[in-house]
Amino acid sequence: MPPAARDALRRAQVLIGGERQLALLPGECAGERVAWPSPLRPAVPGLLAAHEGRRVCVLASGDPMFYGIGRALAEVAGAERLRVLPHPSSVSYACARLGWPLEDTGVVTLVGRPLANLTAALHDRRRLLVLSAGAATPAEVAALLRARGYGPTRMRVLEQLGGPDERQAEGTAESWDRAPGDPLNVIALECRRTEEAPRLSSVPGLPDEVYEHDGQLTKRHVRAATLAALAPAPGELLWDIGGGSGSVAVEWMRAHPGCRAVSVERDAERAARIVRNAEALGVPTLRVVTGSAPEVLAELADAPDGAGASDRAGPSDRAGAAGPAAPDAVFVGGGLTVPGLLEACWAALRPGGRLVANTVTLESEALLADWRRTHGGDLVRLAVSHAVPVGGFTGWRQAMPVTQWAVTKGA
Repeated sequence: MPPAARDALRRAQVLIGGERQLALLPGECAGERVAWPSPLRPAVPGLLAAHEGRRVCVLASGDPMFYGIGRALAEVAGAERLRVLPHPSSVSYACARLGWPLEDTGVVTLVGRPLANLTAALHDRRRLLVLSAGAATPAEVAALLRARGYGPTRMRVLEQLGGPDERQAEGTAESWDRAPGDPLNVIALECRRTEEAPRLSSVPGLPDEVYEHDGQLTKRHVRAATLAALAPAPGELLWDIGGGSGSVAVEWMRAHPGCRAVSVERDAERAARIVRNAEALGVPTLRVVTGSAPEVLAELADAPDGAGASDRAGPSDRAGAAGPAAPDAVFVGGGLTVPGLLEACWAALRPGGRLVANTVTLESEALLADWRRTHGGDLVRLAVSHAVPVGGFTGWRQAMPVTQWAVTKGA
């Protein structure tokens, strides 16, 4: 440790950390030693309050502001009360060992997060570092890679980076059969996709075939145009009303790891299908609410992070941070003529937010024209035709045209 860090440890009246970290301290660090309880995150406010007025030093591995305890401390205590003395992160160590440029290497953490999060980061020939949740994570990652068509991926497990017991294990996902090793590990992946695996782009418009659906699916070309109008940005929240198969919400969340979405679907079977699609396409924290709009929308608006009591998916991937309940964007894919639906969506939408509605019926089209006269926005018709066999020749078959209204709410 550099001198500044050693001095902080000697002067601390309270030393908080994991039992493994506390055991590494020499006897000259005379402060009271307090081990983190489990679960850790909810305990932070109480521990800091219990030692208010004393010099507290919190131990962390690597860089505490990179998927570490520093985030929780800054949120609870305030950044102005912290003095952070970072060490090289495990990612920096791993890139140094592998000879990988850090700026070109993707990072996915599975610490306290679903394994399926890794799926959205998989692209052929991409280099990834996976922060493990424990000794079992490498085998779990290998199994996911095989299931997603990435069996040829080269895997290297780097254990105890920077320590005297540092070591590596190597293999491919399709042949990985190693016993669990050290729980403190990082997994390096050189992704390789099989020819049979679907190629999933990082932009909207995934092939319709990658979704499980019963026909209630915003088709690929219309979906791409819809996401362009919704214009997802990091940290923003989407309400997807009438989720169907969940394709719009799924691709909103795939646009950036910080994007959040709630999909509202009244049919329980379809709601369960949305959960499966979100898991399969790498956004398992998509929230799925089973219920009818507009009735459930008041529940969403009152809940932190836009979640409702009838959620079908797991907790948010924002490490405990509660996001805003008001949506930044609303997509209405069905039920436009339900009394009060558009009014409720418009009222919930935050100033500067976007509302996009699609329809194929004349009745809903007339309703959207009325709303456009009042609120402005763009009213467009999307017509897609596909080349199909016509006897021994080829002709065009036109899908049902979609009318789309897109508008931004003023202040």
